[in-house]
Amino acid sequence: MKWLWTWKGIFFGYRDGDNLWTYEGKHIGEFYNDEIYDMNGKYLGEIISDNRLIRDKSKRSNRKNGFSPYVKRARYNKFSNYAGYAMYAGYEDFPTEV
Repeated sequence: MKWLWTWKGIFFGYRDGDNLWTYEGKHIGEFYNDEIYDMNGKYLGEIISDNRLIRDKSKRSNRKNGFSPYVKRARYNKFSNYAGYAMYAGYEDFPTEV
């Protein structure tokens, strides 16, 4: 399990195997290497800098196979937020409401 924050430093959730979970226990994505796709196969974002989620604007139209989300898991206590990083050109922060 790997804990994850958005590029702006907001605690998001965790990676468990090839699945992305919110800290509230909702299965919202699947990983293809470091890229994340939602249950409909739509690109959500990716991991960079080891534990930060970000979205590459040029990949918005990327698609993969969809999936059926797992049943909701137990909620984890929310970790503290971190300081955000300066945004790269062509990127935007990972959505916190998915």
